[in-house]
Amino acid sequence: MPVRHSETDNKVKIKPRILALSVSAAVWFAPVSASNLQEQTHQPQAVLSQLISMALNNDSNRKQYFAQSQALRETGVASATLMDPKIKVGFGGLPVDSFKFDEDPMTNISVGLMQQFERGSTLELQQKKSNQQADGVGLQIDARELDVINSMTQLWLELGYQQQAKTIMLENRRLLKEMESFIQTNYSIGKSEAQDLLNAQLQVSKLDEKLQANQQMQQRLMAQLSEWLGANWSEQIQNVSASNQLNWIKLDQQLNENLASSEYYQQLSLHPMVQMASQTISTSETQVEIAQQAYQPQFGVEVMYAYRQANGMMGEPASDLVSAYLTMDIPLFTGNRQDRNLAAAQYQVGAAKSQKDTLLAQMNAKVNALLVDRTNLAQRLERYQSTLLPQANARIRAVERGYQNNTSQFNDVITASADELALQLEQQRLIADLNIVNSNLAALLDGFDYQVEPVTLAQGEQE
Repeated sequence: MPVRHSETDNKVKIKPRILALSVSAAVWFAPVSASNLQEQTHQPQAVLSQLISMALNNDSNRKQYFAQSQALRETGVASATLMDPKIKVGFGGLPVDSFKFDEDPMTNISVGLMQQFERGSTLELQQKKSNQQADGVGLQIDARELDVINSMTQLWLELGYQQQAKTIMLENRRLLKEMESFIQTNYSIGKSEAQDLLNAQLQVSKLDEKLQANQQMQQRLMAQLSEWLGANWSEQIQNVSASNQLNWIKLDQQLNENLASSEYYQQLSLHPMVQMASQTISTSETQVEIAQQAYQPQFGVEVMYAYRQANGMMGEPASDLVSAYLTMDIPLFTGNRQDRNLAAAQYQVGAAKSQKDTLLAQMNAKVNALLVDRTNLAQRLERYQSTLLPQANARIRAVERGYQNNTSQFNDVITASADELALQLEQQRLIADLNIVNSNLAALLDGFDYQVEPVTLAQGEQE
């Protein structure tokens, strides 16, 4: 049986290479301690923090909301100012037969000043409303910051997963390439079958295709990050090394504060979107106060001075005249205007409160749904670590022994290796998914730990 003996020799020679694949997987996915995890994620997390800081400092939306907020404050100051006084200049009592100012004592040249006052505390309330609206727009800056941080973090995690997947596939490709080279050598001397060589070549080609798809996805993610970092950011920062796992110390602290309940309303009340809803309620309540001022009378003052040139009845110069008037409009018929405006403002308060309640319910449900995902993903990762990957490793060893003892085919070796590769990639996918869930939770529960510089506008940006 010379041929069978040579095949057995070949299988023995292949075995160390297959073992190398198994050992590399075992080392790569060994249990990670907390200290090791912190060391592995520290540098990528520091890079991510720098990128987020750079993105926020250059974010035009933050500047837009800041400018809108300042505009509303300036409008509030303007709306709290009295109307400009009116000046009235004219003449009266001019005789039409002569058009002389010094002929008739009734003829005068008059100058008047008129000032209108707003009803009740309308001016102060209008400024208060404008400031509340400005505060609401200012909260959009915080919401924008959370959105940018969350979006960039998720893209970073996706990029980290793709880079991890590439590393795994490159290592598997190297080992498969060694197998292909070995089988090619044996095939050339008639010690291996053609189907084994073709199968090995096919597996290498499949990995090349996956690597190309991986490269495409990495480039796509880098392009998406350019929304905040600029089109040439990847050229300025060479060899970006991302990660599919980050530290979530602050998020864990937030979650530990509410372990016994599924209601997170107190923590959610600090979210910018909820604070914006609260600000909308306050603004609507101020509008109710403004509507109530419409029941107050509106006053106006008018003062006039009349200069006379003619003499009086006794031949003496006629005295000049001074007039003063107080005007007041009284809201007597309020049924179709004041009452309706007040009712509309009160309805707006109710609508704003309902909107906030709905928002809180939606956000709380989202938190609980994310926590379900978080728990299940952690359990699935534990299964991969404790069961699936060790079983895949044991299967490869068993297939190797069977191939060595001529009870398994080379296809079985390839299948076992492909299954282990799939499990490795699936585990990395779960790690990325778990961290993406953490990112979404952090966005809802104030779990991000970033310091953001306040928005300022340059002189040219205010014009």
